[in-house]
Amino acid sequence: MRPLRVAVIGGGPGGLYAAALLKRLDPRRDITVWERNAPDDTFGFGVVLSDETLGGIEHADPVVHAALQAEFVRWDDIDVVHRGTRHTSGGHGFAALGRRRLLEILHERCRELGVHLRFRAEAPPAADLARDHDLVVAADGVHSATREAHADVFRPRVEEHRCRYIWLAADFAFDAFRFETAETEHGVMQLHGYPFSASDSTVIVEMREEVWRAAGFDELDVRESVERCAKIFTEALGGRALRSNNSAWTAFRTVVNEKWSHENVVLVGDSAHTAHFSIGSGTKLAVEDALALAACLQEQPTTAEALAAYEAERRPVVASTQRAARASLEWFENLGLYLDQPSRQFAFNLLTRSRRVTHDNLRLRDRRFTEAVEHDFGCPPGTPPMFTPLRLRELNLRNRVVVSPMDMYSAQDGVPGDFHLVHLGARALGGAGLVMTEMVCVSPEGRITPGCTGLYTPEQAAAWRRITEFAHTRAPGTAIGVQLGHSGRKGSTKLMWEGIDEPLPDGNWPLVAASPLPYKPGSQTPHELTRDQLADIRGQFTSAARRAAEAGFDLLELHCAHGYLLSGFLSPLTNHRTDAYGGSLTNRLRFPLEVFDAVREVWPGDRPMTVRISATDWADGGTDAADAVEVARAFAAHGADAIDVSTGQVVADEQPAYGRSYQVPFADRIRNETGIPVISVGAISSWDDVNSLILAGRTDLCALARPHLYDPHWTLHAAAEQGYTGPGVAWPKQYAAGSRPPQTGRLDAPKPRLRLGDREC
Repeated sequence: MRPLRVAVIGGGPGGLYAAALLKRLDPRRDITVWERNAPDDTFGFGVVLSDETLGGIEHADPVVHAALQAEFVRWDDIDVVHRGTRHTSGGHGFAALGRRRLLEILHERCRELGVHLRFRAEAPPAADLARDHDLVVAADGVHSATREAHADVFRPRVEEHRCRYIWLAADFAFDAFRFETAETEHGVMQLHGYPFSASDSTVIVEMREEVWRAAGFDELDVRESVERCAKIFTEALGGRALRSNNSAWTAFRTVVNEKWSHENVVLVGDSAHTAHFSIGSGTKLAVEDALALAACLQEQPTTAEALAAYEAERRPVVASTQRAARASLEWFENLGLYLDQPSRQFAFNLLTRSRRVTHDNLRLRDRRFTEAVEHDFGCPPGTPPMFTPLRLRELNLRNRVVVSPMDMYSAQDGVPGDFHLVHLGARALGGAGLVMTEMVCVSPEGRITPGCTGLYTPEQAAAWRRITEFAHTRAPGTAIGVQLGHSGRKGSTKLMWEGIDEPLPDGNWPLVAASPLPYKPGSQTPHELTRDQLADIRGQFTSAARRAAEAGFDLLELHCAHGYLLSGFLSPLTNHRTDAYGGSLTNRLRFPLEVFDAVREVWPGDRPMTVRISATDWADGGTDAADAVEVARAFAAHGADAIDVSTGQVVADEQPAYGRSYQVPFADRIRNETGIPVISVGAISSWDDVNSLILAGRTDLCALARPHLYDPHWTLHAAAEQGYTGPGVAWPKQYAAGSRPPQTGRLDAPKPRLRLGDREC
């Protein structure tokens, strides 16, 4: 049965719009909104809404849409000011209005429809309201009392971030969305500004906590803070003053809930989730929640089914927005890393920070700006960033795409066979600048599984030479690299598809590691390596490196990631030694660096060496991003030409934060904090992502695994889809006829349109 008696806790945009929609859809409903503040009390100034959100409002309630349309200020440009240079990017399309005016419009609509608005009235607890209402909508904000009262059910996670910010306003209208930085004696500060009326702008001033304290803002009252901010950003403001409205310095809090409803109580807006203001998402998400909740209550036969449908519909959208918001938030937290970039690249980096705006759609929005960034980067005319060359020592990579190492578990006695020839050969023909082998093991005991390849016998080296010769002969211009490693405590396991990380049922070999710690319950306990054994393993790596050079590999990567032997020395979670190889990070680095030095000495001097690391263990007490910077810096000091930045797989109880390009920020930090070239990995799946990351200066190379399993010719197809035919990629002459996408049938039939208003009772 659909709810007829509804209580709404909180009179912000989400709560008010939910009340108006529910009443419009069923005038019989008795709906009351409780708001503890006065009608004209509000936090902040302007509200930005997307065209997508406005479209939903138009379909659901044309009256509200028309009122908003009459108030909106619209603009297309974003200005990025970097060290006195302003770059403008157009075509973005924003619409904003004052938050107070938005509330007035929603108040008027609620009154027209017969919603009861109770201002300056503290709502009864949700549990009390739930007893005599069919539905309770908790729209009580980031500090939601409802969420906290039922924390055992909603199971919220609230994370406070590293910057302080304050919402202010200026009595003039910016002519664009403006981002500006101020490099002060205390650190970097930033301004976010945008118009919300013909004569007013929102101004947000933000800085890291330590900068905020060093500048003395923690000791200033609001008036003094406002005056200080106006002085710092006087040029951006044209010497004008700033004003506040219930303003206070605060740190942004990301709110995530495991559940959004409990019986007949449901969370919407900031009480359910938050997303950083730098992508303008708070009010947008709340309004979209209200739209989805109203639609689900109309479509589903019972309240319980409606609330489940609402959460199922909104959760993936919100999760995606929160990932983008986190990327944006962290970009601004680490703004200081990018200040030395060329100013136009800095602007492009800022515009693409959340991954919602990419190289390709920025070209559609503002081709002139994007081509200027490409020119500054060194892209020849008509050349996408991914097809610009990169030189590592004497190796010239013709493009920035790497086929990432992928274990195939298909060798016999460590010897790569026909499968490896076809697998790696196909990907060499597919156009990538660099094709990497799977982890090639340096000893029989260093294998992960019985199906792993090796380079510890002449037969294995000869089999690898067959593969490198094919790549060099049949795919000239494609480099092929070998990744050398030792499984450590993660060895002697079944093939992946038989039981990943599960011990062999028989035929096990003894394991060695930095410390005698099994990978997970039921795993074999490794033996702690003695000094003599460490020397033996160094010798195994150098012998394998010599064979790799003779086999014709162009690049060698030392595997120091994913919990394998060398990685096990680096992490404090897996290295509990008390000798010179354990304890401090310097000591934990000692053996991996000894192996690196030994390999570098025998590896040809004109060929590059890279190192793969796990930049975080995704576990408390483990390696973190700051440690990764120091690890990368140490390997670079010993001669590493690039750092291949992966994460995790070090401990079995890790908790990774998966998502699109989720490992890139670790590579980005290493590159921009140290200047060391990096290879980024981790859910990079489109050529648009590759172009964006390369051009923004977040990485030098992009390694893709699953996309190359899906499509061995991924790079060739990326070139074809972008209309690129230059020297950065070459179609094998045998495949030249396939260099254009095949024709397909038309798919432009009229699409059905659904209007929420059509389903009114």
